[in-house]
Amino acid sequence: MEITRVAPFLDYLDRVHERTRRVVMTIPPADLEWTPAPGKFTFGDLVRHLATIERYMYGETVHGRRSAYPGCGRELADGFDATIKYYDRLHDESRALFAQLIDARLAEKCRTPADTPITVGKWLRAMIEHEAHHRGQIYLMLGMRGVATPPSIELAAQ
Repeated sequence: MEITRVAPFLDYLDRVHERTRRVVMTIPPADLEWTPAPGKFTFGDLVRHLATIERYMYGETVHGRRSAYPGCGRELADGFDATIKYYDRLHDESRALFAQLIDARLAEKCRTPADTPITVGKWLRAMIEHEAHHRGQIYLMLGMRGVATPPSIELAAQ
């Protein structure tokens, strides 16, 4: 998928975020800080990570600024309601930053946190793939906890 226009990208981002949010909302609040193994992400870490990396890494670097990723710890948002509010707020901020882009910018270069040049369109595609990766982790972890989840892909009625 090549990202060459901002408007269709924003529509796609909305659908991706909606799918992720749907599964995030099935996390039992009491399990928010559960982890499958010591030193691994908790559910809360994953939700905060998705929010912060979208906003403070991708949202900044596509505008030619350095990543300001603050991590994903509980100090950013503690508790289920606060974490969901944080997730939603940062996504709204990110979307607003992406909406400021013009189509021509998608073919220009930005720099990753590792200082590697990459076209903005490819960088945004990597962001979508990153979100899908972590959504899969959430599905797996929910399965480990015996939590019923929505389908990962919903096919349109024929």
